[in-house]
Amino acid sequence: MATIKDIAKLSGVSAAAVSRILNNDSTLSASLETKQKVIETAKKLGYKKIPKGNKATFKLGILQWFSPEQETQDSYYLDIRKGVEDFCLKNSVQIIRTFKTDVDYMGQLENVDGLICIGKFSDKEIKNLIGITENIVFLDMPIKNYLATSITMDFKKAVYDVMEYLERKGHERIAFLAGREYLDENTEFEDDRKRYFCEFCESRNFDYSDMLKIGTYTVESGYEMMQELIKDSNVPTAVFAASDQIAIGAIKALTENNIKVPNEVSVIGFDDSEICKYTTPELTTVHAPAYEMGQYGVNILFAHSNLSKNAPMRIKMACNLIKRNT
Repeated sequence: MATIKDIAKLSGVSAAAVSRILNNDSTLSASLETKQKVIETAKKLGYKKIPKGNKATFKLGILQWFSPEQETQDSYYLDIRKGVEDFCLKNSVQIIRTFKTDVDYMGQLENVDGLICIGKFSDKEIKNLIGITENIVFLDMPIKNYLATSITMDFKKAVYDVMEYLERKGHERIAFLAGREYLDENTEFEDDRKRYFCEFCESRNFDYSDMLKIGTYTVESGYEMMQELIKDSNVPTAVFAASDQIAIGAIKALTENNIKVPNEVSVIGFDDSEICKYTTPELTTVHAPAYEMGQYGVNILFAHSNLSKNAPMRIKMACNLIKRNT
């Protein structure tokens, strides 16, 4: 039986546009010539539409790079997915939810009309995913050479805002506690926040050689990295953590060593997860609009469905400093 993907390939029109043309979507701004071409191709292939009311006409694939277990421990990526899924629920869009840890996640995504990919992917994976559908958006992953649309956070402005704020407060010995992420077993993904931290310090002649620690994005790692600094007598006057979890771990280590936050050491996290409001003191952090990233991503994907030709974009979302008590 012919599929929408078969029609798209033969007619040279995106799968999402084919779906909307065959369902008489009046909001689709496609030319009459394009619509006729799709309809004729569908007839030629013997395409049979699923009866109305059986399933949603638009099938959206959501691929999460984390496992389900990892996702429950990382509110940032969970919030991105929630943003996508809330839009789909409101608009009666059928969802195919997959995780990169699934045995056959590529097979599950066959014949989707659009695809949202959340997290980090290797060049090979990106190429394979674009092969499934050109109607694709990557969230939290910058894509080289405009092969597909990507939405990321504006880490440079976020890091510079934090560092300039600490600088105005008189801090020069500022520690940065980072985490590692891997595209695959052998390829580490460089965190832009670490890069911009180093760039800022070099522009101000701040010595950060003993102030940079790299672990994982967990409370345990934040605790261990802060303990290392204390043990080596490298206690900074301020700590900038690449995630709220790392920051919370750092605060625990400081508290256990009778170092007062913020009187002796200031701490700033990143993400603005819900738990920040329940730490003691309440955690100063950078708000990263993860839920909104999911909402924007799926809206842009549907906007692309209206276009006769895919036009990839790079979008950066603004982050802002949330001043609390640390």
